[in-house]
Amino acid sequence: MSVHKAVRTPADMPVSGWYAVLPPPPKAQVLRGRYMADWVIVGAGFAGRAAARRLSQLVPNDRIAVVDAQRVGWGAAGRNSGFMIDLPHELGGENYGGSRDHDLKQIQMNRAAIEFSASAAEEFGLEPYFVRAGKIHGAATDHGLRSLREFESHLVGLAEDFRSLDAADMKGITGTDFFIGGTFTPGTVMAQPAGFIRGLAGGLAERVKIFENSPATLIETGAEHRVQTPEGEIVAPRLILTVNGHLESFGFFKRRLLHIFTYASMTRPLSNSEQASLGGERHWGLIPADPMGSTIRRIGDRIVVRNTFTYNPSMTTSEGQVEKIGHKHDRSFNARFPMLNGAGMEYRWGGHLCLSLNSAPAFGEIEDRVYVAGCCNGLGTVKGTLYGMLIADLAVGTEEPLVADALREPSPSTLYPKPLMAVGAPLRLWAVQRRAGREF
Repeated sequence: MSVHKAVRTPADMPVSGWYAVLPPPPKAQVLRGRYMADWVIVGAGFAGRAAARRLSQLVPNDRIAVVDAQRVGWGAAGRNSGFMIDLPHELGGENYGGSRDHDLKQIQMNRAAIEFSASAAEEFGLEPYFVRAGKIHGAATDHGLRSLREFESHLVGLAEDFRSLDAADMKGITGTDFFIGGTFTPGTVMAQPAGFIRGLAGGLAERVKIFENSPATLIETGAEHRVQTPEGEIVAPRLILTVNGHLESFGFFKRRLLHIFTYASMTRPLSNSEQASLGGERHWGLIPADPMGSTIRRIGDRIVVRNTFTYNPSMTTSEGQVEKIGHKHDRSFNARFPMLNGAGMEYRWGGHLCLSLNSAPAFGEIEDRVYVAGCCNGLGTVKGTLYGMLIADLAVGTEEPLVADALREPSPSTLYPKPLMAVGAPLRLWAVQRRAGREF
């Protein structure tokens, strides 16, 4: 038997705007007492929901239980930008792309995850939270524009569809003349992440037992696995961990996971006159030409700005850090939308990303009948969905060929010694964000 005691971290971060604009959720069902199951999943984000749904399809008569430390949609799953991206998206690269063969395989896998999510959106009536809108890569500098043209050349080599945009096209879409060019690709889904993940929980409620506000404090693995929470426990022969970076909180992948936070601000609803002054389309999503620049989304009468990455090995942020970085959001917003100067931000929040130095996932069977799906390297919506559904296939023993592809990926490599990480990681983030220049 192995015992894994969680190193818990505070969960009282500022509310995500995505979560705040939703109607109040139903009362949480908290785990109390002992619950017997065939499967227990720890973590109710994109990976946990995908694993639960896939298990409900593969073994519909089995008892499946999910526990989460918070309300569904409150944590990292409901704090991202909502881009479910099909194409290459390497955050550490100059123009997102990698080698041709690697990227072709990643596209195939990402699209499998998107189709799995699309079928869930149709099944549970979540289409308003899951829109096949495509995405824009926007350039604000000549250097950024050259990077986009290199990216387009890469897409030609991959036989992928795209459309080059000039400054007039960009203004017609965004309403601002800040951008000098762009690239539109049609395959990205624009999700309302908190709404989509909460909707998945509601849709699965008849097939899957979901316990919220029930943090796992202790995990014992053996012939029967036991997941203990403050007021109860679940006993099951099969355990799936879908807690992303918090794998390390339970003692798994120690010194292999890199804990990064990124931050976002959402405006108050824009008035009719402000929207008229802005012009452009009412719904669009833009990724910067430089991966460390500002991501922008317009969702009707609101605009979301996301930028800035910080190294937070404690896996926490603070209201003070969120507020400080919010001033950077304000500067980025005002630079892009001077006609909206004075449109205040109603919500500001941070979200936890888990990366590895070699961009590898944490995926597979790590103990007997103990499975993990995490370390999504900044692509939690699509990669979390992908690895969540594939870990269910692996655990059940299907012959899904993408499982073999996932198992062929390397494991997260060991981090540098702590003193080097403490100095080097923040310095590296500072340098690459400074490189973004006006794209920031």
